[in-house]
Amino acid sequence: MNIHEYQAKQVLKGFGAPVADGVAIFSADEAEAAAKQLPGPLWVVKTQIHAGGRGKGKFKELPADAKGGVRLAFSLDEVTAHAKEMLGNTLVTKQTGAAGKVVNRLYIEDGADIERELYLSILVDRTVGRPAFVVSTEGGMDIEAVAEETPEKIITLPIDPDTGVTEADAAKLCDALALDGTARDDGMTLFPILHKAFVEKDMSLLEVNPLIVMKDGHLRVLDAKVSFDGNALFRHPDIMELRDVTEEDAKEIEASKHDLAYVALDGDIGCMVNGAGLAMATMDIIKLYGAEPANFLDVGGGASKEKVTAAFKIITSDPNVKGILVNIFGGIMRCDVIAEGVVAAVKEVGLQVPLVVRLEGTNVELGKKIINESGLNVIAADDLDDAAQKIVKAVKGGA
Repeated sequence: MNIHEYQAKQVLKGFGAPVADGVAIFSADEAEAAAKQLPGPLWVVKTQIHAGGRGKGKFKELPADAKGGVRLAFSLDEVTAHAKEMLGNTLVTKQTGAAGKVVNRLYIEDGADIERELYLSILVDRTVGRPAFVVSTEGGMDIEAVAEETPEKIITLPIDPDTGVTEADAAKLCDALALDGTARDDGMTLFPILHKAFVEKDMSLLEVNPLIVMKDGHLRVLDAKVSFDGNALFRHPDIMELRDVTEEDAKEIEASKHDLAYVALDGDIGCMVNGAGLAMATMDIIKLYGAEPANFLDVGGGASKEKVTAAFKIITSDPNVKGILVNIFGGIMRCDVIAEGVVAAVKEVGLQVPLVVRLEGTNVELGKKIINESGLNVIAADDLDDAAQKIVKAVKGGA
């Protein structure tokens, strides 16, 4: 689960991290009053969407030369003017895709005198099986570009979960970021704080870009991007309250209600598969034959007829879907349960696109019998390769 920048900063502030004062607003009428709560004379007006690259983003409804989604303001009137331009409009960034995201809230923050911009993140490094800091002196830039052009400027430091961030670890991070004096003292304090927040709140990503050294020598978390492990959210009702469903795909929200692993994609072939690995293989082979998957959907190993029905309805609710591939290898998941769910869903919502079904494993003959006797216009497939070729051909008008 993702949260907004201002929410992430409040979480980090609760652990003692240095962040600027700021106020979230939801209408332009609130802008001036919000800015008056801050010292000024410089304010930063920031769009709050679940995507990076806001500063370089462009608004669909504004001229091409209009400013992006993070703007400086040197007067109260300028704060209000920015708020009126940004709220309700669609911001397109590298991470939103061409559709962009509608800006429903802003964060007005006290400005900062910046001396240096640094990059810092914490994530789970699966190569070593523990959290790791990733830091660079090249903050404020796309870290992907830094990794490609100057990878030697990115330092990774795994942290032993038994000890947390030791004094030696913090010193290594300070060295990697070339911190000295007051900034180094702040770093020795800040790095354990950030790691503590990451672990205790079950974060999957904590990114600070940039982490700044101010002209007075102190460190400040200038931006914050935080994602949480969805499997651990039951432990954090306070974090659950921060969820903004307007930033999520409606189909993904519906899938979460049925405990389905669903991710919307940009293609036109809907997929219903059991098992994450098989789902990935299914998407890969669809691409191999020249098409694009419309979703990742793992119904799991113990799905019920009702769960399968819900999954099928979610797939068919996507207007981009031009064909559906059901690929089930029955182990724990029985093929007849899948078949019953598909039949029930089609009878309820109808079938307007080609449907290819490949069943194998437990109760496969019964599953095929249910499909064959349903009266549905279904294209049967013998194996995954056959299924992929048939659905791609059907979608492209060859069947």
